[in-house]
Parts: sequence; structure tokens; C-alpha cells
Amino acid sequence: MFIQQAYKGKTEWWRYVIGLVIIFLGWQLFGALPWFGAVILEAGPDVLTLSQEEWMRVLDSNLNFFLLLLSFAVGLAALLFVVKYLHAQSIKDATTSRKKVDWGRFFFGFSIVAVFTVVTTLIDYNMQPEDYLWNFKTVPFLILAAIALIMVPLQTSFEEYLFRGYLMQGIGVLAGNRWVPLVITSVIFGSLHLFNPEVEKLGYIIMVYYIGTGFLLGIMTLMDEGMELALGFHAGNNLVGALLVTADWTAFETNSVLKDVSNPEAGLDILLPIVIVYPIFLFLMARTYRWTNWKERLFGKVNRPEPIKYPEEI
Repeated sequence: MFIQQAYKGKTEWWRYVIGLVIIFLGWQLFGALPWFGAVILEAGPDVLTLSQEEWMRVLDSNLNFFLLLLSFAVGLAALLFVVKYLHAQSIKDATTSRKKVDWGRFFFGFSIVAVFTVVTTLIDYNMQPEDYLWNFKTVPFLILAAIALIMVPLQTSFEEYLFRGYLMQGIGVLAGNRWVPLVITSVIFGSLHLFNPEVEKLGYIIMVYYIGTGFLLGIMTLMDEGMELALGFHAGNNLVGALLVTADWTAFETNSVLKDVSNPEAGLDILLPIVIVYPIFLFLMARTYRWTNWKERLFGKVNRPEPIKYPEEI
């Protein structure tokens, strides 16, 4: 079992408290300093008068994108440090219950969401071209692509290792079951998007989408006994999104191919992924990897494995 992999390391509750403090400091303090420094240097004395939205637009789009993602890269380094040295757990055991990381699963998860995003965007572009502007500029886009290919997987990996790895295993061990970590990590994951500009634009109803996405990634992890599918899916979703479409009201405004200029409304666009698209993704994964025993894998108990007794010990 994936959650039981935590028992290969040290699982005392206080280690998770200290670990979360270290991870938070790495992510939100040390990781964010370069971005804050760059904004202050660029804005000068006027920085104190800027609104939150203006802070996000001080820097060149690509530089802003890189520095924002850099904080996640620092957070990932802090998280892996905590796993290895505070919990004495291997990175492989924090990733999967398999003998080694299955990169085929990673690329499967990446591919299904990437293909879906590209196809649905092309359909929407052809049906409602007035909702889009052609935003492609060769040099800025190539710079964006270089940044995104390196930094976006680091950003999404940080979020996956934090929620579907570190917290999923830690809460699962402390709670003794699988459903409590699934619920808690999904709700926290969604809640961290509360301050995204999309929430201000669309309202709190979009939190259904964010929390629902957390449940989708958590179910993938528990059913597949590893994070490979979730790692790939999250990376594919964010990478293709950053390169393909941007908008003035999204968390990351990029030099993407298209710019969405429509007036977004909270409605079917939020509910359809949760009630139709996400179940289809899970169905495809379940058929591909032959998932069974859903009740046990999502709601079963988590027990400390019995130590192996060798003949000379009996």
C-alpha cells in the first residue's frame, strides 16, 4: 500500500509538524524572496502604492512567470530534504509502492489531459473565435516554452509531493485509514487556490472545481498505489495550459499562443469537469491499469506492517 510506505521511515507526529514548517519557509519565504526583490527593484518607491494586481504586472511576463515558479522549486527542494533527512524515507517510497517509479504511468497521465485540453481548446476556438485573440509572438513564446518545460513540472511536482505524497502518507499513518487523508488533502489543496484571481473573477463556486481536482488526484494516487499518474496529469494540465491559453484574470498570465478575451461565467464550465470529464479520466485509468477493490483502496484501514521474521528469529 502506498500510504504504508511511510512506515519505512520515521513517522512520529512531531516530525510532520517540523517538516511542514521547513517546507513552508522554503516555499513561501526563501523561495519567494527573488520575486519580491525583483518587483521592488523594478517598481522603486512606487511599490508601496501598488495593488495586488499591479504587483503581478510589474515584471516582464516571462520573468514574472519564472520567479513565481521558482518559489515552488525551492519548496520542492525543502520537501525532499525533509523526506530524506527528517523522516529517513527514500524519495522512491514517497512516490510509489512499486519497486521503481513507473514513468509509463507518468506519461499516460500527462498525455490524456494534454490531448483533452488541446482538442477541446481547438473545438472552442473554431466554434467561438470571437472569444480568442492570436497572442503568439515567436521569441517571447520560445522563452516561455523553455521556462515552462523546466519550471512547471517542478511546480506541479511540489504540489503533488506535498499533498498526494507527504501529507497523504503522514495523515494516513496518523489517522489509520485512507479516506481521512483523501478528504483533508483534497480540501486543503483546493483551499490554497482561494486567493487566485480566478476566485475574484468567478466567485467562490470555482472552489468546487479546485477541491474536485484535489479529489481526482487523490483518488488516482490511492487507487494506483503511487503518485505517477497524478504527477503526470498535473504536469500536463499546467504545462499545456500555460503554453496554449492565457487570460487577464488567471493566476499565470503568459506569452501563450492564444488569449481568452471572453467574459467568464461560473456555470457548466466548472461543473462539467467534475461530473463528466473527471469520471471519464478515472474510467480510462481504471481500465488501463485494472483497478479493483475500490472500497478498500479508498476507505480501508492503514496498519503498520508486521516485521518480517526470518527462520533464525523463530
